[in-house]
Amino acid sequence: MKLIPLLLFLHLLAVVVWVGGMFFAYLCLRPVAAATLDAQQRLTLWAGVLGRFFPWVWLAVALILGSGLAVMVIVGRPAPVHWHLMLTVGVVMMLIFAHLYFAPYPRLCRFVAVADWPKAAAALNQIRMMVGVNLALGMMTVAIATLGAYYSV
Repeated sequence: MKLIPLLLFLHLLAVVVWVGGMFFAYLCLRPVAAATLDAQQRLTLWAGVLGRFFPWVWLAVALILGSGLAVMVIVGRPAPVHWHLMLTVGVVMMLIFAHLYFAPYPRLCRFVAVADWPKAAAALNQIRMMVGVNLALGMMTVAIATLGAYYSV
């Protein structure tokens, strides 16, 4: 049972990296970049920033899923409803991220590389919308995690 605190630490750390990163990018970096940079600079910045952030998201996804499932197995009893809700929302978030990573993100990079700024902007807009959805889902998952035991059905 000494493994559970370590798994929970890794789980929470990974959530902080992923959801915190989305919060920073969406609510802090994006508005400033939009207000101060021209399209070429902004799109180049985003291609670079996402290229640095996404490997961390993949690591976070692996840690969140692995540690969460491991805790459920170690506990060995039927998991509370809010754990299942966290798992469900988390898997939806992971699927959205995988789509974002394998579809609009490569388009963004490809269009930035050939200086096709309108198409790069369209790809970034798709990414922005998916990150907004995932940020909302991430905040909802944090609420489920912290309040679920107190307001269970």
